[in-house]
Amino acid sequence: MRGTRSTTRRILKPDQRYGSVVVAKFINTIMHGGQKRTAEQIVYRAFGLAEQELKKPALEVFELAIKNVSPLVEVRSKRIGGATYQVPTEVRTERKVALAMRWIIGAARNARGNTMEHRLAAELKLASESQGAAIGQRDAMHRMAEANKAFAHYARF
Repeated sequence: MRGTRSTTRRILKPDQRYGSVVVAKFINTIMHGGQKRTAEQIVYRAFGLAEQELKKPALEVFELAIKNVSPLVEVRSKRIGGATYQVPTEVRTERKVALAMRWIIGAARNARGNTMEHRLAAELKLASESQGAAIGQRDAMHRMAEANKAFAHYARF
């Protein structure tokens, strides 16, 4: 059957400073146009600023921010009998982290004012305290899933 070949996941090397695969993924998500060195500098400076401001280890702040922003449920479109339903489903672990990173970076990019390091540090600080634009996106996704929970029985099809 066509299109049934499974994909193999590329194993990502941990980042240089913290030895964390999640931080390496975060750097890759921030990166624009293959400029990895610039992305690394932005992330490490933002981590330094967040560490100074909160007086906690940067990796702890980052992990808490990712955990707080990660969504538990999302809605997926499902076509049943000619009608399309928004069916709430649980989010896979990898997708949770990817969405959280995307939302934090998006919120930092959309913020106006300072340099990217300052905006990213501010967003990480807010996310670790369960506030900010990224948390708002997570809450909006949860509200949408809650509103459509009547269609949850379609999830098993």
